[in-house]
Amino acid sequence: MSKIDKILLKILSGSSDNNIEFDDLLKLLKILSFEIRIKGSHHILTKDNIVEIINIQPKDSKVKSYQVKQVREIIVKYNLNPSSDEF
Repeated sequence: MSKIDKILLKILSGSSDNNIEFDDLLKLLKILSFEIRIKGSHHILTKDNIVEIINIQPKDSKVKSYQVKQVREIIVKYNLNPSSDEF
């Protein structure tokens, strides 16, 4: 199992929302083909055919738990999977 698969599993499980590394989440979203814009500490991510805009910022080296929940909901709603996306 790759590191990206482990990160995705950790996010989808919802058991450790307070313990997701910011860089890991950003890496996953890049692999899922999100476009990133940075404004200060805010990382704003968008993707074609996805209505929601993801706005995340680091809290120390982690992601805020409510932001992990928002990302999880988008991954589930749109059935996003790193292995099914074209790179």
